[in-house]
Parts: sequence; structure tokens; C-alpha cells
Amino acid sequence: MNRLTWFTVMTIVLLLVGCTAEKGTVIKGQITDAAGLQVFLDKSGVGSQASMVLQKADANASGSFSMDFPEGITPGIYRLRIGSQKVSLILDGKEKKVELTGSLQDMAQHQIKVAGSPATATYMTLMQGLISRKYNAEDIANFVDSTQNAYVAVLAAMNGVGSNGQFLDVHKAALTKAKTAYPDDELTINYGQFIDQMELAYAEQRAAQLIQEGQPAPDINLPSPDGKTYALSALKGKVVMLDFWASWCGPCRRANPDVVELYKKYKDQGFTIYSVSLDGPRQLEGLSDQQLRQQMDASKQKWVQAIATDKLEWPYHVSELKFWSSNVAKVYGVNSIPRTFLIDREGKIAKVGINPLQGGLDKEIEKLL
Repeated sequence: MNRLTWFTVMTIVLLLVGCTAEKGTVIKGQITDAAGLQVFLDKSGVGSQASMVLQKADANASGSFSMDFPEGITPGIYRLRIGSQKVSLILDGKEKKVELTGSLQDMAQHQIKVAGSPATATYMTLMQGLISRKYNAEDIANFVDSTQNAYVAVLAAMNGVGSNGQFLDVHKAALTKAKTAYPDDELTINYGQFIDQMELAYAEQRAAQLIQEGQPAPDINLPSPDGKTYALSALKGKVVMLDFWASWCGPCRRANPDVVELYKKYKDQGFTIYSVSLDGPRQLEGLSDQQLRQQMDASKQKWVQAIATDKLEWPYHVSELKFWSSNVAKVYGVNSIPRTFLIDREGKIAKVGINPLQGGLDKEIEKLL
């Protein structure tokens, strides 16, 4: 073989080796407390789409593992599982080496370090913000609009606003991105079906609600802790957030700082809050008059203490102190709390059931003001 032929053969071999290296994907990691555990990589789905195990590996004594995909990996959402912990990976199919480092606890908190997959790193930052309650629904909507990766947008919508029909527009924005980038992907198709089902369920839920947008708000006329009676109808001319809550309700108490901020932000523009507490004895039947009075007093004290502790400074705090036997709750169809209704200046229901924990109230209030 002459020198030119030898050079030509070696060039072809090197090109083939180079192409093979370019084509493959390696997913590896070192999870400090995962020694001896099995590591699984699944292709994830949404809605009714089932996940599928693609490969598994054993972590060695130092928690290191490696998975090799010589033919590369297709774009999609993947799930890495180690023991009881799991974390999503968003891959665009161009990754050559994805490396994860950290601990199982880091995985649980989405604080695992990821190199070689920018989309996954972006997703991790998003999840850290959701876990710390840094982001509300409006932030998620903005994130979905701005993020470059369609799969990140889908996961942001799924994890950020869930299946709450009030935020269908967020899901639809993510679906538009998925259809543009990956129109024939099974995940895109299943995500579209998931949104269709969610939209139908939300429409049925709204049709079954006792309180409908546009109708006059049923009046409430109940006593405050000091015995003064406040009527909801007396607030006509203001934009009112009717808020059902209770001192014993954990999500309500976590939402209260956000509710306080809303009040401070808009109180000088004609906005106020009318709070109905579902505090009260959990059992009303079978109690003597004295026992009932004692339990009512104890419930009232917890209610008053919660108002003071959470700094709920508006005056309109009322309650029947009947727990879930509240007649007002039944009139408004309230079967879970926190539950809010926005009432316009004419005393009509403007918005039903926005959860303060999920954000979005600012925009609705501003529309009415």
C-alpha cells in the first residue's frame, strides 16, 4: 500500500470514528450516597402517556454510573431514577455527554448539578424557584412565553400550574411551542389530548358551580369578632375579594402574606377584602350548651389570633363559627379553602375561585379597578 493510499484509508477511518463519536450520547453521574443502587433512565410522558425504561445501570461504590447510547438519543423529556428519587432531564438530541453530580437529597430538591444539557439546567433553576414559592402563575406564564426549549415550556406548565383549568392559556402556549418544534412527537400529541380533557373538565366544573361570573354576589351579613355586623352588599362601589379561609387551614395561612400584599397594593384604589372564616367546632351535635359555648369560644380565639398573627388589617372579618356547616359556604358552593371570588364595583361576581397561592390575582384586580 503506497503512502497516498495509506493516508486516504486512515483519513476515512478517522472520519468514521469521529462521526461515531459525534453521534453517541453518554449520561453519567456521581451521586455521593447512591453506592450500589440501580439507576434507571425512562422516556417520560404526559397525561395518559406511559413512561418507558430505556436503560439501567449500577452505581459503583463511589456512586458513579454511566449509560452509553452509541446511536445518540432522540429529543424529549427523560426521567432519571435512583432509589426513591427521580429528576427530569430535557434533551434536544444534540448532547454528547451529560454529567450529574450531587446527592440523592439534591435530586429531591432539584439542586443536582447538571453539565452538558443547558435545557435541563434551566429546568432545575425553575423547579428550585417553584419549591421555594418564588414563582406564581403569572411568572410561569412569562417563563413559558420566553423559554427557548419547547419541552422545558411543557414541564414548566405541568409543574407550575398543574391541571387547574383557570390556567389553560399557559398550557396552550406551551403546546403551541411543542407543536412548532416537535409536531409529530408522541409527547406533543398526548399533551394536546391532556389539555383537551382538562378544558372539558373545567367547562363541566364551571357549569356545575352555584356561583357564576356575571351574577349578583349573594349577600353575606355576619358578625365580626367584636360583634359588629358587616354586610357584603354594603361594599358596593368597591372591588372586593371575597376570601373563604380558616385559622386551621395550612394553605390559607401560607397564602395570607400574598393576600396582605394585595390589600396594601390596591386599598387606596377602591379595593378591599371581605374574609369569611370557616373556624368553629368540628362537631356540633351531641354537645351540651356549655360545651358548645366553650368550643365556640376556643374557635373564636384561634380565629382572632390568626388575624393578628397574619396581620390581616382590613376590618371585614366575619364568621358563623360553624366549621363546614357554614350556611354561607354552602350558598357559595365552597367545599375547599382557600377559595376566593372577585366582585366588581356593581356587586357582581367577576371571577370565581382564583387560588391566592397560584398568583394571577393582581391582573384580575387591575382589570376591575
